[in-house]
Amino acid sequence: MNVQKYFTEENKLQITNAIRAAEMNTSGEIRVHIEKYCKDDVLDRAAYVFEKMEMHKTQLRNGVLFYLAVEDHQFAILGDAGLNQKVPEDFWETTKELVLSKFKDGNLTEGLTSGILMAGEQLKAHFPYLKNDVNELSNEISFGKN
Repeated sequence: MNVQKYFTEENKLQITNAIRAAEMNTSGEIRVHIEKYCKDDVLDRAAYVFEKMEMHKTQLRNGVLFYLAVEDHQFAILGDAGLNQKVPEDFWETTKELVLSKFKDGNLTEGLTSGILMAGEQLKAHFPYLKNDVNELSNEISFGKN
C-alpha cells in the first residue's frame, strides 16, 4: 500500500492549508514528510530528510520539519538552528505531545495540523512576515517511497 493512501485528498488539503495559514504571518518555513517505515532512529531519519529537502538552506535558518513514519508509529519535529535559538526550551516537546495526543485518538491529520499551527505561532513571534518575503520551500506534503 502506498503511504499516500493513509491520507485522503481532503486530509492532504487540510494539512497544506495549515502550512499556508501558519506561514502567512512569518518568514519561517514548514514542511511535512510522511513515510511508512523508519528503520533508523527517528531524529536521525528526520535530520536526514531535513537535509535532503534542503531545509537548512533557508535564509534565516527557520525551517521546521514534521516527520511521520505511519506504520512504525514514529514521529519527530525538527527545527533549524535559527529557530531553535529562539523558541522556549520545552517548545518542541510540548508541540510533539499535542500532536501525539491527536495521533493516539486515531487522527493523523488533526495531529499534524494542530502541531503545524502551533509551530506557526512561534515562527510568527520570532520571525515575523517581511513584505519582501519569498516562500522558500514548497508547502506540499513530501511522501517517502517506502
